[in-house]
Amino acid sequence: MDLSSILGLVIGFALLIGGFLLEGGHFVSLLEPTAAMIVFGGTAGAVMLSFSMEDVKQIPKLLKIAFTEKKYEVNELITTLCGFAEKARREGLLCLERETAGIDDDFLRQGIQLVVDGTDPALVRDILETQIDFTDERHKVGSEIFEAAGGFSPTMGIIGTVMGLVHVLGNLSDPDKLGPSIAVAFIATLYGVAFANVVYLPLASKLKLKSKQERFIREIALEGILSIQAGDNPSIVREKLRAFLSEKVRQDAGNE
Repeated sequence: MDLSSILGLVIGFALLIGGFLLEGGHFVSLLEPTAAMIVFGGTAGAVMLSFSMEDVKQIPKLLKIAFTEKKYEVNELITTLCGFAEKARREGLLCLERETAGIDDDFLRQGIQLVVDGTDPALVRDILETQIDFTDERHKVGSEIFEAAGGFSPTMGIIGTVMGLVHVLGNLSDPDKLGPSIAVAFIATLYGVAFANVVYLPLASKLKLKSKQERFIREIALEGILSIQAGDNPSIVREKLRAFLSEKVRQDAGNE
C-alpha cells in the first residue's frame, strides 16, 4: 500500500473533524444524508457526463493505483541493461533473445525484442517513444477524472446550500429553527469543498506523480535499449543511464 496516500487521507479528515470537535461541534451534526446525496450524486453525474463510460469504469482501477505503491528499482534496471550490453558485445545481439522470456516489464521486453529482430534504431526509438507518449495520454485521462470531480464538488456544495436556504426562507414561521436549519444547509458546502481538497484533487496529483515516475523509468529503459543496439561499452551504458539519476540516488547506489 502507498503509505503517503493512506496517511494523507486519514490525517486530512482526522484533523478537519478534530478541529471541529475541539471548537465544541458535534460529529453527528456533520452527517446530513440529503446534503451527501446532492453533493456526491451531483458530482458523480457531472463526471459521468464529462467522460465516456469506458473512462468512468476505470475509476476503481485508478483508486487501486493511487493507494498501491509500485517500487521502481532504477539501479536494478540499470544493472540489468548493463548486463544485456555486456552479453550483446560478447555474443552478439541475437543472444538477448534468450533473455526476453525472463523480463517481467512489457516495455523493456518489447524494446529488446525489437533490437534482436534487427529493427532500425530510429524506428525502435519512434515505436517506444510513441508507446510512452500514448501511455501518458491514458494516464492523463485518469487524473483528469479526479480533477473534474474536484472542480464540480464545491459547486455542487454551493447548489446544495442554496437549495437548503431556499427551504429555510420558505419556512420563516418558526424563528427558533432558523439557526439549525441554516447550519444544515451549509453542510453541503462543507462536503463539496472538503472532498474536493482532501480527496479528489490530491488523488489527481498522486496519479500524475505516478505517471511521471513510470515515464522516467521507461525513458531510462529506452536509452539503455538504444545503447545496447549501438554496441556501447557496458561502462558507457552505465554512465549514460546514471546521468538520469539525482546525486543522492547515485551515491546510494555506490554504497550498496
